[in-house]
Amino acid sequence: MAFKKQAMIDWAARYKRLLSGTQNDTIKRFYGAAFSDKFAAIKDVPFVAMDFETTGLDSTSDDIVSVGLIPFNLQRIYCKDSRHWVVRPRRNFNEGSIVIHGITHSEIDDAPDFKHIIEPLLQALSGKVVVVHYAAIERHFLNTALLLRLNEGINFALVDTMEIERKALKARQGLLGWLFNSKLGSLRLGDCRQRYSLPVYKNHNALTDALATAELLQAQLSHHYREDTPISQLWS
Repeated sequence: MAFKKQAMIDWAARYKRLLSGTQNDTIKRFYGAAFSDKFAAIKDVPFVAMDFETTGLDSTSDDIVSVGLIPFNLQRIYCKDSRHWVVRPRRNFNEGSIVIHGITHSEIDDAPDFKHIIEPLLQALSGKVVVVHYAAIERHFLNTALLLRLNEGINFALVDTMEIERKALKARQGLLGWLFNSKLGSLRLGDCRQRYSLPVYKNHNALTDALATAELLQAQLSHHYREDTPISQLWS
């Protein structure tokens, strides 16, 4: 299925500029090792799926309570290298968020502040293309979390499985769907997975959702893209 090509971002040049502008050694190492080959075929790209559970949806007033990530490529998911952290938020932890992600006050009380996982988290992301389901959450929350703790934010290339699914549904609609402004269908992670006959997982656990996102991208790329598609057609 052919999608309309988006403008290619030159992440090699962007990472070079970001590297020259940062003062933090951990962030410097992250930028210095970043995967930035825009011509790399997707079959050769090292990915890492990442998911956050948060106290709410506003990165300016909410905070991260857990992080899950798992490295993978088009052929394999490396479960043994997965990571999961529960961290203590500095903002807006309430009963409503407990209901959603199931992390309790007692777990939070025993958890470290996010600042203590910044280095291992960025090491785990280093040299890989980050994959998320809904870019605004992980990109904005990670940037804000670092600003709050290091007085310096972060920027990085990522692939958004929600955006890939939106394009797939729009292409399936065709001209008539566009003319009549037909609804695309749900873009929730579980509903997207169902279209590819992927198994049902319990939502709102950061590591489980990271695994679900990795599997979803594998299925999406298998259905909609050639293996030699350059990564620059997917990342943003």
